[in-house]
Amino acid sequence: MASTLFETDAPDAHVYLDRLAATDLGRAYKGRMLDELDIHPGQTVLDLGCGPGIDLGGLADAVTATGRVIGVDHDQAALDAAAERTAEQRTVVTTQRGDIHDLPLPDRSADRARTDRVLQHVADPARALDEISRVLRPGGRVVMGEPDWGTLTVDHPNGDLSHAYTRYVTGEAVRNARIGMQLPRLAAGVGLTVPTVIPVTPVFRDVQAADKILGLERTTRRALAAGYLTEDAARSWLEHLVSGPFLATVTFYIVVAEA
Repeated sequence: MASTLFETDAPDAHVYLDRLAATDLGRAYKGRMLDELDIHPGQTVLDLGCGPGIDLGGLADAVTATGRVIGVDHDQAALDAAAERTAEQRTVVTTQRGDIHDLPLPDRSADRARTDRVLQHVADPARALDEISRVLRPGGRVVMGEPDWGTLTVDHPNGDLSHAYTRYVTGEAVRNARIGMQLPRLAAGVGLTVPTVIPVTPVFRDVQAADKILGLERTTRRALAAGYLTEDAARSWLEHLVSGPFLATVTFYIVVAEA
């Protein structure tokens, strides 16, 4: 079924995060999130679900030596990688193991917070947002970046196959697949105001570049196993993606909310 164009084995999670951050797409949306945070020297900034610490250094530069950056994650291996990555900024950056549903932080202790593709995976996004609201100081700001996988469109001559693929992604592959669109409503529901919603829609024209982000063949195999595609449909789907022309899009939302 597979072509050598596709990456058949899932990359290590930390490798994947570094890979995405290094793309033009990653640099662009992360830069926009940083701009929207509007960080000032001396502030306390939280990176919730910080992973291996890709964004901690930029936050530390923004708060300067007078500020504080706290990376929170449930994965100790990720925190160890983050601490190593930010070793030269240890006077500003600290890491804490914790659950975004129950943050190990005092009420009203942070000026800024960010989450980056984290809430699509958590058990209870509304509870996580309530915790973020709790720890933000009055006037504090959180900037969240999440995809809406319901907008995923991969062009194919057989539109039913495209729809089946997206149905699998939204129905089973991602826990909170529509979170990008839902975030403004969920944030308002915990008492945050939402002044800004920014849609970012990358367009993939190269199948290999898209595969490194979307895992096209791996996802197709899972959709086949789950009954969303037949063997023949999966083969037809992948053959066309390889032979092209290829085009795929998905909308990513940057949502700014304030306490």
